[in-house]
Amino acid sequence: MIIIIKQVVKIGGSLFPNHAITLADKLKNTDSCIILGGGEFANLIRKYDAELDFSDSANHWTAIDCMDIIAKLVNDKVESVKLAFSIEDINNISDEGFTPIFVVSQFLKSEDPFECSWDVTSDSIAAYVAHLLNANLLIVTNVNGIYTQEPKEPGSTFISKIDAKTLLTFQESSIDVMLPSLLLKFGTNCYVVNGKYPERVLSLIDDNIKDYNFDYTQIIGD
Repeated sequence: MIIIIKQVVKIGGSLFPNHAITLADKLKNTDSCIILGGGEFANLIRKYDAELDFSDSANHWTAIDCMDIIAKLVNDKVESVKLAFSIEDINNISDEGFTPIFVVSQFLKSEDPFECSWDVTSDSIAAYVAHLLNANLLIVTNVNGIYTQEPKEPGSTFISKIDAKTLLTFQESSIDVMLPSLLLKFGTNCYVVNGKYPERVLSLIDDNIKDYNFDYTQIIGD
């Protein structure tokens, strides 16, 4: 199989609906595969889990179901995308001239690459898929990148470049806990960028665009 996907773009659920839909449309003809986060749907699972203490397995798979829901809703609003349910689907859909949105639950149940934990979210899932596709990884969220602490906290400082080993020491950031370990395991880098500004995402994936005059974070895993 010829791999034709250049990058996996994980669009955070925090950007749903409007920003996520706009960005998905802007990714037309960029050789991208889109993975959607679970957003407020997954946050509700976390809330209910804190109250009722569901099993790790139930939390994990229902949160992944939330990713599928948002993927299907974005797909409904963007004509240039199609839903993919396997690695083969991703490449076939891209070859047809559409942008694949990966509906991950069926694939993950067959592969089962992760322990069931809140440490694993759509960030880690996107990293795993990017590794399988030999593609670059962009984590697109609702903030500019990685900060030393919550962006709104006093004294918070933006970080433009950070080693994944250093990021392992952070208690909390705009990415999930497992992602730095996976970047080190796979020997790969990724970008974290604000998806409210689609031109920033396009600047990082289009070799013909040389405008990097904006904040973003590069995580070094190799």
